[in-house]
Amino acid sequence: MSRRVRIASVNVNGVRAAARKGMLDWLENADVDILTLQEVRAPEAELRLALPGWEIVNDEALAKGRAGVAIASRLPAASVRKVLAPEPVDATGRWVEASFDIDGETLTVISAYVHSGEVGTAKQDAKWGFLDAMQERMPQIAAETPLTVVTGDINVGHRELDIRNWKANSKKAGFLPRERAYLDRMLGELGTPVTCADGTEGVGMGWVDIGRRHHGEVDGPYTFWSMRGRAFDNDTGWRIDYHFATAPLAERASNYTVVRADSWDTRWSDHSPVIVDYALGSTAG
Repeated sequence: MSRRVRIASVNVNGVRAAARKGMLDWLENADVDILTLQEVRAPEAELRLALPGWEIVNDEALAKGRAGVAIASRLPAASVRKVLAPEPVDATGRWVEASFDIDGETLTVISAYVHSGEVGTAKQDAKWGFLDAMQERMPQIAAETPLTVVTGDINVGHRELDIRNWKANSKKAGFLPRERAYLDRMLGELGTPVTCADGTEGVGMGWVDIGRRHHGEVDGPYTFWSMRGRAFDNDTGWRIDYHFATAPLAERASNYTVVRADSWDTRWSDHSPVIVDYALGSTAG
């Protein structure tokens, strides 16, 4: 018999504030086995206080109150890696990998928080460096652990379906053709030539966007809405939070869900949790 492993990913926009505003109430009823968090913005001690009873691995940002990623789980990780790439890539507090032994199989889960970027600034340069490193690391991970999922706030809308106002954002960080080209390559069929959004040619890496596979050719469902104006009420959102799974793990995925709050005032983050169930265990494949 296979075992269902429920993985939820969410940019918490500060874990202490999220815990105060209702994250723990949601988590109590979500039946989650592994929770990946981005923009934790808290040291490890305070993260543990915010999530009592969970096994936790994390990577803090160097700057206090910035970034930070973590993986909370109901079972301890067998191994942890926090290095995405050698310096000078700015990945501190933005990438953590944890591998779990589950009924005879190894599952690797990654929490990633890509830079938001800003066109023509050092922030965008940092984003290019991170995306380059991510593009190099992902094939390595797939070779090391065939059952792997990269979760998190990637801060790139892949396609026009992923942003409500895509035309207005086509020259802004988050929907630049060059940014989208990285996802074209990552999500292209393994070894197959890919024509990317920026007009370049690439080769597919074979990862699977579980949300798009589950929902098909529809707008969204969005995972982020600005706190400004009426973006949430009007569903003027972005789909920038993902589960990118290796092809073998994608075949075991089900029940993709974006947990959209009932109303603007009941939100505990400007992002919604993204949940997927995966079948693990020696008989699952």
